[in-house]
Amino acid sequence: MKRMLIFVTLFIIIIMAPFQAFALIRMEDAVVPELAISGRAMAMGNAYICKVDDATSILYNPAGLGTVRNTHLHMSNFYLEANKGWLNVGTGGKASEAFSNFGKSLDIEGIRTLLKENPGKMVNSRFSVMPNFTTRHFSLGYLYSNQVRTTYGREAGALFEYAERLDHGPYAGMNLPFWGGVFKIGATGIFLTRKEIIGEQDINQEVILSSDRYNQGSAFLLTTGMKLTIPMQMLPTVAVVMHNTMDKNFAAKEGSPGNPTKAERSISAGFSLTPQIGQTTRMHLEFNFKDLAHRYPGVSGQRRSTFGMEIDMWRAIFVRFGFGDGYGSAGLGLKSQRLELDLTTYAVDSTSSEFRGVEDRRFVFAFSSGF
Repeated sequence: MKRMLIFVTLFIIIIMAPFQAFALIRMEDAVVPELAISGRAMAMGNAYICKVDDATSILYNPAGLGTVRNTHLHMSNFYLEANKGWLNVGTGGKASEAFSNFGKSLDIEGIRTLLKENPGKMVNSRFSVMPNFTTRHFSLGYLYSNQVRTTYGREAGALFEYAERLDHGPYAGMNLPFWGGVFKIGATGIFLTRKEIIGEQDINQEVILSSDRYNQGSAFLLTTGMKLTIPMQMLPTVAVVMHNTMDKNFAAKEGSPGNPTKAERSISAGFSLTPQIGQTTRMHLEFNFKDLAHRYPGVSGQRRSTFGMEIDMWRAIFVRFGFGDGYGSAGLGLKSQRLELDLTTYAVDSTSSEFRGVEDRRFVFAFSSGF
């Protein structure tokens, strides 16, 4: 009996260990499968594959390139994100320690020292930049995105868990319209290089992340999509998009200890209505269902159902609301020919499979300028 208990205990530890490690970043991919995310989209609960009509079409739904209104060259497209946990540990504490704590919050080792004094919090930050040239039917650019997530539990014997993912690579996307633009199809190809590490250790142990500890690899990922807009009142639209259409895995770089986490081939579908509610004001309502084929097991349909609303005034001021991954989102956007600014808050469920398990509230500042 004693041997049986030991065997069962070891078996549970072996089975659960990888799920504990991957819980930091893997589950987010099920509801936010885009390689780079948009402050505008996240304010709408990430229900965006019908509405998308800007440079982010290339990763949300390349068929949206057919509704880009203006040709532009944007050399910035900055996206900065931090969650409530990062704000608490990075900017909290005594005023005399504020500058020091902020500096520590910018790398995993510094966050470890902060979380040691603040157990029970999850810290998430993300930075991306996507300079691009985009015109109707075509986009060319480069993606750089870095995300860091860490946590340290309150329970006895809890470990410091950390994850970092760096994605970068050139991309090109195009769109083909049919029947006067009623039906659009599009595709984006990106040669993506991914550098990633997921680990855990004692909270009192210094984190030393040498390059040879990261899983590194490259892959050519194809995103394909379609939009059907019926030319009638409220413009009912149906859209479907497939990420990693060819189901490619990353080819490990020589010397890498393993392959980076695969971007699963997932299918999302959406439906939207865009009623005119004034001479200069329109409202957009959209529903999306993520991962139709359920390539991310353990994530409920409730979490993969997203809703969004955008109120567009003079095509310059945008008020947005949404519901995604079980939590509400909101945002304000300002737009001109040369400048776009978005302030957003949204949340994801940081548990592995529950619906509205533990809220991870995030705040986004997105800025794009060019000509």
